[in-house]
Amino acid sequence: MQKQYITAEELQTIMGISRGKAYEIIRSCNQELKAQGFITIAGKLPIAYMEKKYYGFDINAVGGGENND
Repeated sequence: MQKQYITAEELQTIMGISRGKAYEIIRSCNQELKAQGFITIAGKLPIAYMEKKYYGFDINAVGGGENND
């Protein structure tokens, strides 16, 4: 099973930001998701949402993901 959520520590490493900023981003995104009617988990962010929000696409679908051939 593939991992579904990213933590603040992982977001900090990926984006090169402070842990506090990572938590701020997660809180903000979770508020947006909650306003859309989604269930959220404090301190975690769905990976798919983060990819679409910050990169504009699913990074696994563009050359870096699994090949299902």
